[in-house]
Amino acid sequence: MTDFIGRYQSVLQRIEQAARRGGRDPASIRLIAVTKTVPPDRIREAVDAGIRDLGENRLQEAQPKIEALADLHATWHFIGRLQTNKAKKVAEVFDWVQSVDRLELAERLDQQATEKLPVLIEVKLHAEDTKSGAEEAVLPELVDRLRRSARLDLRGLMAIPPFVEDVESVRPYFRKLRELAQRYELSELSMGMSHDFDVAIEEGATMVRVGTALFGERE
Repeated sequence: MTDFIGRYQSVLQRIEQAARRGGRDPASIRLIAVTKTVPPDRIREAVDAGIRDLGENRLQEAQPKIEALADLHATWHFIGRLQTNKAKKVAEVFDWVQSVDRLELAERLDQQATEKLPVLIEVKLHAEDTKSGAEEAVLPELVDRLRRSARLDLRGLMAIPPFVEDVESVRPYFRKLRELAQRYELSELSMGMSHDFDVAIEEGATMVRVGTALFGERE
């Protein structure tokens, strides 16, 4: 058994256990393998093992991989901060955009997408300067604009809480995102990463973005 297979099975077990604790079906949770810095041969191994969703946060790194792995049956999610001038290319090469965080970007993606593009709104739930995301106060306008979009399909919300050792301390952030999704009647919740996705699932995550727990520490 390869190192990846062992880590993958461990992640699937954590997903199943967290889902059971939350009274949910493990099959309702989508595992997105975050492939930042992971070379194409290892991504191919992951897809061969059963991974179906892949996440990248930088267009410049992701595009060559997506082109090299065009034969794979996988769904690519853009999960990083997106500059408006790169919206056209991201809309061309990615299947989902999880990080729509401002009206200007929503407008540009709507103009540039050539077919219906599923999107999530990235929400900023805390005051950490290094984190992007839409402030809660602008959500009504952003949700309304995306719902009126011709080419964008608003599916839900995404967030990155602060990184802390005690994962229980991030539970309120996940709960807040779930409450916002319920307020706006949105079904998808992308939240939780390698160290805290168990708690995110207990709080309602439908997507978890996992890199290190699958591929090991970044080199």
